[in-house]
Amino acid sequence: MDLTISRKSFGADDQSWLGSAHGTNAAQTITVDVSTLTRADHYPDGWIVSGIPLMKTGTASGQDLYGLYTDGEDHVLAGFLFTPIKVPADTSGRAGGALLEHGRVKVDRLPVSVSETAQKTVAGRIIFA
Repeated sequence: MDLTISRKSFGADDQSWLGSAHGTNAAQTITVDVSTLTRADHYPDGWIVSGIPLMKTGTASGQDLYGLYTDGEDHVLAGFLFTPIKVPADTSGRAGGALLEHGRVKVDRLPVSVSETAQKTVAGRIIFA
């Protein structure tokens, strides 16, 4: 994981999936397991876009890892990637990001669909509009 400080410009991100500002000031710092995402669907231009649904996928070196949410019997939607992140050169690696875990989301504006099953796992934390 690259933790060096740098400034990069990546253009405008479409956060129209946010239903309100509620919860945006309390996004949680997370580590994203990039290997759970696919280039064609989630980062065709080298950036993982905001609004990607994430779930906790495990723990490594004492830190929780988050990856793309998939429907499953024991899968719980943790939240949504709050801001875009640059994909590292090693796409089997990890990248730092921010997780919106509480707030309002416009489900029809998300970059990938989120099932009703996933929506039920965050009842009380995320309101879908």
